[in-house]
Amino acid sequence: MKLKILVVDDEPITRKMVTTILEKNGFSAASAENGRDCLRQLPSIKPDLILLDVMMPEMDGYETCHEIRSNPETAILPIIMLTALDSIEQKVKGFETGADDYIPKPFNTEELLAHIHALLRIVKPVTSNKAEKFISTTLAVFSLRGGSGVTSISVNLAAGLAQIWDVDVALVDMVPIAGQSALFLNQTLKTTWSDLARKNMVDIDDQAIMPVMLPHSSRVFTLASPLKPEDGELITSQRTEKVISTLTGQFPFIVLDLPHTLSDTTLSCLDQADTIILVLQPEIASIRAGKMALDIFDALDYTDKRFFFILNWTFPRLGLGLEDIERFTRHKMDLILPYAPDEFITGLNYGKPPVLAAPDKPLGAIFEDLAFTLSPESMRKLTPKVSTPAWRRINERRHSKK
Repeated sequence: MKLKILVVDDEPITRKMVTTILEKNGFSAASAENGRDCLRQLPSIKPDLILLDVMMPEMDGYETCHEIRSNPETAILPIIMLTALDSIEQKVKGFETGADDYIPKPFNTEELLAHIHALLRIVKPVTSNKAEKFISTTLAVFSLRGGSGVTSISVNLAAGLAQIWDVDVALVDMVPIAGQSALFLNQTLKTTWSDLARKNMVDIDDQAIMPVMLPHSSRVFTLASPLKPEDGELITSQRTEKVISTLTGQFPFIVLDLPHTLSDTTLSCLDQADTIILVLQPEIASIRAGKMALDIFDALDYTDKRFFFILNWTFPRLGLGLEDIERFTRHKMDLILPYAPDEFITGLNYGKPPVLAAPDKPLGAIFEDLAFTLSPESMRKLTPKVSTPAWRRINERRHSKK
């Protein structure tokens, strides 16, 4: 059966041109002349994807997208916006209203079809992994000092695990206000923690959680930060515990991107984590915050957990010496991330983390090796029946070091 695409544009010539292209390339196409016409036709057309113009009279593309996302029946429909506007403000607005992708006008046939096929590959029903046999591993990335790169590390770690082992990985953004995990993967916020925050505890199960996870082509599924600050306040420690325990039955890996606080929800995440990755920077405030966190971990008797220490070199020079840092914290740093602002900023602005964009470059290789190191020992010792390119790169690096 042909996939159906709805083209929404107030210009008749554009609607005709785009529907003709779609039909010539194996799709079924329908059209709507404005946002209200789109909303009126949706129940009967039931498209698989919507091409939505931004600049339309009465109801523009952003408002139309918001209405589509607000309706539970259409909330997860893939939406590509067609726009002559390519500013940062417009992209952020589209991100917040829930568009999946942008195509700037004018565009050619190859570009249009490439975006459509890419989105249709990514956006698919999220199914349960219950039939699979695995032992789930939960990794919490944490720092009491802001600006330490917790989200960058969380996203690259999640993507690295997915690429090495060819499995689905859950990435949970626990930042209650303005968390950015989804943005690092260029994912728009059509579903977030907000969709779970107001549910009764008894209703939070895999059937409620899985459709809220944002899928990515890397096989990372993101539970994004709430859209509204008031929804963030509803994410209690009990709700957090229920969500994480449910995810452990669906995913072999859960990566928790934690806020820079020791709130009840943060402590709930740390309690449930198998591994805690503590991130520090080579400056006195960060090292002091790290030592405070370690003292708290000791008081909480986290003796059953694995700890991994990352020193993230977030500035070019004049940092504290490694020997001084390790003496003060009484812990050896397991990994030193080099100063690499270009790679991190490019990854953020374009939604392409280094482990995916350039896995053969030094920073991408570091994150691949990190993901492998933090995998369970039972997995690291085995050679997969079908090895992934990421696994083969890691194996080659390990042999070359020997």
